[in-house]
Amino acid sequence: MYNSHDPRVLPVRDGVSPSCVVQPAAAQGLVLDFLAHHLPAVSRDDWLRRMALGEVVDEFGVPATPQQPVRPGVRLYYYRELPEEREIPFAESILYQDEHLLVADKPHFLPVVPSGRYLQQTLLVRLKRRLQLRELSPVHRIDRDTAGLVLFSVQRSTRGRYQALFRDRTVHKTYEAIAPWREDLPFPRTHTSRMEESAQFFRMHEVAGEPNTCTHMEVIERLGSWARYRLSPVTGKRHQLRVHMSALGLPLCGDAFYPEVNDPPEGDYSNPLQLLARSLAFTDPLTGEPRRFDSLLRLHALADLSPIAPRTGTAGPMA
Repeated sequence: MYNSHDPRVLPVRDGVSPSCVVQPAAAQGLVLDFLAHHLPAVSRDDWLRRMALGEVVDEFGVPATPQQPVRPGVRLYYYRELPEEREIPFAESILYQDEHLLVADKPHFLPVVPSGRYLQQTLLVRLKRRLQLRELSPVHRIDRDTAGLVLFSVQRSTRGRYQALFRDRTVHKTYEAIAPWREDLPFPRTHTSRMEESAQFFRMHEVAGEPNTCTHMEVIERLGSWARYRLSPVTGKRHQLRVHMSALGLPLCGDAFYPEVNDPPEGDYSNPLQLLARSLAFTDPLTGEPRRFDSLLRLHALADLSPIAPRTGTAGPMA
C-alpha cells in the first residue's frame, strides 16, 4: 500500500502510514467527487481542505486537485484522521527485536492495527512512533480483547518470508484461557467445525459443512467451577478460540461477544477477556534457527474466580 522506498508519496506522520484507495476502472468525473462518494466518512469540505494542504497525493507523488479528473487504476494516498481518540491506559512491551523481526507483548484492549475508532491507540502506531520504524508491519494479528504475543516484520524486503510461516501453518501457537469446567467433557480434545461470518458482521459462528477450523485443547489446572486451558489453534479464523469454547458450553471468562453480545461501554476495562497468546515457536526462515517466544503477561488466578458461578450453555453450533 505505502511505498516506503519512494520519497514522492506521503511519508509516515506521527507513526501513521498513509491510507490508499484505487480509482476504479468504471469511475468517471472528478477525483473530488469520487473521494466524497467512496469515502463518505470524510466530508467534501474536508477533502477540499486536505487537497489544499497537499495531503492527497497520487502514486506518482503528484498532489490531487479538486478539478482533477479520475484516472482509472491510479492509487491515491491520504492520511486517516480521527477528531477524538480515547487513550488506552495499558502499555505494550517489546520482548525481542533485531533487524528483521520484532516481538511485542500486547495488553488487553489495545488493537493491533488502526480500524474504526482506533488510530494512535493501536499497537502498530505506538511502536512506529516509539521506534521510528516506518516499514514495521504485523505478520499476524490477535483480537483487541486478547492479550499476548504479536510478531512484526521490520523490513519490507523480508516480510513475505515471515508471513509465509503463518500461511503455511508452520508456526506453533499456544494460547491460555480461563473458562468454566464441565465434568462431562473429556480433555485433552480436538475441536473441528466450519466457521463463517454471522449476520452480525463482527461475530463468527459454527455452521454445518466441511470443517475449516481446528483447535487442540487441554486442561492446565482446575479449581472449583473454573479451569485454565491451553488452546493450540491449527487454523487461524477470526474469533476461532472464542467460538470453539463457547460452542462446547465453555464461554471464556470476560467474553463480551460469545455466546451473547454484552459489549461494555467505551472506557470500561473492568472485565478483560481471559485469553492470552502465550507462545510462538517456529524455524526462522532467514537463519534456519529455532525460535520460541513466551508472553510475560498473566491471566487471573483461578482462586480469584472460584466464588463466581460461570455461565455455561449447551454444547453445539452457535446460532
